[in-house]
Amino acid sequence: MDPKDPQAPEPPSAHPGGIGIAEPVFQAPPEPAPDTFIVPPSDPAAVPPAAAPAQASVNPFIPNLQVPDNAAPTRGKSPILRLLIIFGVIILLIVGGVFGYRMVAGGGGIASKEVTLNYWGLWENDAVTRQLLADFEATHPNIKVQYTSQSPKQYRERLQSAINRGEGPDIFRFHNTWFPMLRTQLATVPPTVMTPAEFSNTFFPVANNDLVAGNAIFGIPLMIDGLGLYINDELFATAGVTPPTTWTDVINLIPRLTVKNGTAIVTSAIALGTTNNVEHFSDILAVMFIQNGANLKKPIGKEAEGTLVFYRKFADPSDPLYTWSDGMDNSVSAFAAGRAAMIIAPSWRAHEIAVINPKLRFHIAPIPQLQGNAVAWASYWVEGVSAKSPNQEAAWEFVKFMTSKEGAAKLYTSASATRLFGEPYARVELANTIADDQYLGAFVKQAVYARSFPLASRTFDNGINDKLIKYLTDGINGMTNGGSPTQVLTTVNQGFRQVLSSYGIATEDEPQESPAP
Repeated sequence: MDPKDPQAPEPPSAHPGGIGIAEPVFQAPPEPAPDTFIVPPSDPAAVPPAAAPAQASVNPFIPNLQVPDNAAPTRGKSPILRLLIIFGVIILLIVGGVFGYRMVAGGGGIASKEVTLNYWGLWENDAVTRQLLADFEATHPNIKVQYTSQSPKQYRERLQSAINRGEGPDIFRFHNTWFPMLRTQLATVPPTVMTPAEFSNTFFPVANNDLVAGNAIFGIPLMIDGLGLYINDELFATAGVTPPTTWTDVINLIPRLTVKNGTAIVTSAIALGTTNNVEHFSDILAVMFIQNGANLKKPIGKEAEGTLVFYRKFADPSDPLYTWSDGMDNSVSAFAAGRAAMIIAPSWRAHEIAVINPKLRFHIAPIPQLQGNAVAWASYWVEGVSAKSPNQEAAWEFVKFMTSKEGAAKLYTSASATRLFGEPYARVELANTIADDQYLGAFVKQAVYARSFPLASRTFDNGINDKLIKYLTDGINGMTNGGSPTQVLTTVNQGFRQVLSSYGIATEDEPQESPAP
């Protein structure tokens, strides 16, 4: 059962181009494959959020005091006396400001009047968040936090509609790829909470690319996730092989791990090649595109075509790499049942697999790489504050507490008490504490070189991700039905350009436009 399927009952606390051609590295046994990944000479450029103007920081307690020569308090006085009076006024203002601050402050400049914050979350239930909220309220007695675990179904639409009506939550969780859709509804992080320099030093580079525009930060991540290579330890031991680190290794493992009964596949080496039953295929294909030097904002050319052809080989009965088919169970179920030796999936799928088959021995390794070009995938959720919230100061105080080293550790411990593990840490200093974990180590190790793009599966956004995924699905299925990679990717590219432009993301051939509402 998928813990992030909006139709499925929730298990206990489950979280869910223009680049030169180098020497080909893939050759399909027993004869060289005609189409290969093309290794790029350098990493593709990241896609930063749209820049936003910097905002000056103003200290409200020490105003720029200007006293004209004819001002009443100093009229007719000597210059020395006038300076003394001005000095006295400044001292009174400072003392009065500090006194007033202490009178109204409940900690961090938060008003003594009780404030109730409405927090919309996803994946975590009340049992996981309860202690964290209690700890915050104990140190901030004038702030109450009302947490609501939302259904992912139509969550993005409900969230934006509520914010537009002025009835939305003060704090909410959003996906890292949703920034183009939410940019006008996200409040920026105050410099008293975190500066861009502090943010860059605290979190992985991909978060800085996704959430910081100019001097403005639009959210703080509580976790990091992406794709890992799930390994069935028993099948690998039986075959006498070790986990792959490169795509060449994967090719060499196909005949060692694939079991067939005639032409029927009994056990797959790895679940790849289709769209209908390979969970997270869009994430997988997206990171393969980036690894091979393809430009996801314009997915055409030899790099993109070579990637698409390579992906399809694993489900082509006429290809030596054939190890997966449309007729098999979905990849997660097949892995849990021991019918797939490897799958590529995010960390939270481990919770589901452990529920389906508690006896399965498996671990998660970093995803395969092209030689000399390390690129991983990032797909994660972020805590944001509504630009229309009347309680932004208090809201950011809570987000600061929750995403701090102590807050994140408390939430991880609470979640780990009910399942295999909590969310992989977004903070680099904490990520190092789980680097050797059999399930999470791969994700935090890869996070250093992770990239993101709105082809993230299971965000249920009915927006930028789902629209782009639909075009990519049609492209892969078009090849299955006999279309050439050039033909199908031309159509995919046209669709991508239309969608990206509608959300204000400039493509290579056109300027940036205003985002869609």
